[in-house]
Amino acid sequence: MRLAIMQPYFFPYPGHFSLIAAADEWIVFDMPQYTPRSWMNRNRVLHPAADWKWLTAPLANSSIHIRAHEARLLDPDRLRCDLPRQLTHYRRAPYYEPTIALLDRVLAGSDTSLVGLDVRGLAAVCDHIGLPFRYRICSQLDLDLPEHPGPGEWAPAICEALGAAAYVNPLGGRHLFDPARFARAGIALEFLDSHPFTYETRGFGFTPGLSILDALMWNPPGTVLDAIRSYELIRA
Repeated sequence: MRLAIMQPYFFPYPGHFSLIAAADEWIVFDMPQYTPRSWMNRNRVLHPAADWKWLTAPLANSSIHIRAHEARLLDPDRLRCDLPRQLTHYRRAPYYEPTIALLDRVLAGSDTSLVGLDVRGLAAVCDHIGLPFRYRICSQLDLDLPEHPGPGEWAPAICEALGAAAYVNPLGGRHLFDPARFARAGIALEFLDSHPFTYETRGFGFTPGLSILDALMWNPPGTVLDAIRSYELIRA
C-alpha cells in the first residue's frame, strides 16, 4: 500500500489531485498546529480584472493555539451564499454551471468543521472527474505516534503504524525527509513530480497554480483527469 499524507486544503490546485491519483490511500493529516492564512481555508481563483484573488472560508477560531481538526467555520450559511457569488465572473466559462453545482453540494449543511469542508471538497472533485479517493482522517485513527515528532518524522511514523509499503510526497518537500529513516522501516520513499496543466481561459490571461475550481470551469472532467494523471514518481 502506498500512502500519501497531507494536511486538508481548500479546493487545492490540480497537482494536489495528482498526489491523490498516485496513492492507494490518502491520510488527511489534521493533527498538527493550525496555521492561520494558510491553504487550509483559502485558495486562489482568477480575478475579474487581472491576475488572481483569494477565495476564503472565514473561521471563527483562526489561531496558532488550536490543532487543525479544531478549526471551525465562522458562518456556514453565509459561506454557502458568498462563495458562489465570488465566482460569477466565470459565467462565460463553458463549465461554470456544473462547477457551481459541485461547490453548492460541498457547502450544503451546517457542519462547522473546516476539515470536514476540505475533505468534502476533495471527495466531490474526485467524484466529479472519476478519480478514486480512498481516505482516512488521522485524528480519528487513534495511532500510537511519537509525542513531539519533527516535520519529517510524522510520515514514517504514520506509515509504520498503518503498515504501508511506500510513501509518496510532492517533490517540493523532498528536503524534509531522511531516506535512511524510511529504509530502516522497510518503506519505499517516493516523490511526485506533476506536469504543468495549461488551458484556454477565454477573455482572461492564464494564471498557473490556481484552485482546481478554475481548471473545472474551463475544462471537461475527462480533460482534468488526464492532466492530473500526468506525473512522474521519483524514488529517493
